[in-house]
Amino acid sequence: MQSFLPAGEGNTEPASLQSTPIHIARPRIASMRLFLIIVVLVYLASVLYVHLRGRVRLPFKRQLLDHSGFFAPYNVLMYLFSAVPARPFPDRRAFPQLDLLKDNWKGIRDEAMHLFDEGYIRAAEKNNDASFASFFKEGWKRFYLKWYGDPLPSADALCPKTVTLLAKIPDVKAAMFALLPPGAKLNPHRDPFAGSLRYHLGLITPNTDDCRIFVDGEEHAWRDGKDVVFDETFVHWAENRTDKTRVILFCDVERPLHTVPLRAINRVVGRVLGRATATQNVGGERIGLINRLYVLADRAGVQRKRFKRAFPRAYRFTRIALALALVAWFVLPWVRGN
Repeated sequence: MQSFLPAGEGNTEPASLQSTPIHIARPRIASMRLFLIIVVLVYLASVLYVHLRGRVRLPFKRQLLDHSGFFAPYNVLMYLFSAVPARPFPDRRAFPQLDLLKDNWKGIRDEAMHLFDEGYIRAAEKNNDASFASFFKEGWKRFYLKWYGDPLPSADALCPKTVTLLAKIPDVKAAMFALLPPGAKLNPHRDPFAGSLRYHLGLITPNTDDCRIFVDGEEHAWRDGKDVVFDETFVHWAENRTDKTRVILFCDVERPLHTVPLRAINRVVGRVLGRATATQNVGGERIGLINRLYVLADRAGVQRKRFKRAFPRAYRFTRIALALALVAWFVLPWVRGN
């Protein structure tokens, strides 16, 4: 018999089976769908902006999936409020605080030479430096002085004069000695974080045009005691076509921004990212979360390659199954909502 009871009076049907929640759920699904579409569109527009910035570009597919692409929305914000003109090599005179480093380059070089002679300028021994993992394959090496925080204990102990100089320049957020061996080349790339600019000071160089860096197609050759500031989020690459080793002081300098709130936000973001990507010169120094995960990912990658070699058909099937499962997980809630 049909019930004439008003809704909610004596109706014992469970609330989860009544029609009202379904009508409420559909707008929520539509709102989430719209939100995701907006997020994707903002991301794609930001990546396209970064891709078209400058004269030299990476292939768009690579830019879309590159780590510099993931930071594109934040980087666009940095570009829009930057107090520095959008050019590969900003005027070095706009950074007078860096004169302290250039004026003391010989003392900095002496400490770098000691580290080089003792073998402290080296690649990550435990594959725990995701930021420069691709560089190590080309023979590039480094010794961290500071990384978006306090100086590393090993830097304090082994090069106190350089650490003292850096402490007098708060705008320098990260610093290291960086080595490029004879015959090495670093392939074109963009750095991911536009909250900083890059500073290079030549310490031990071949002093020829055959040891150089290109930033958006513009060239700078390293020379002893000579320095340069450049925007590392332009496509850049480096080469040492000599038989001599190049060692420089390599720094991240805070990007000048127009507004106080954005400067504060940028410092917080820099500290968080720096803490997450911290690594060590010697055992016992702190390793950030991203680099700890990178170590695990690298080990997993080794196992994946072994599985692929041993069971190629099963490997292909597993990849396809995982891809379909991911698509189903993403699409089915929307299908059911309709």
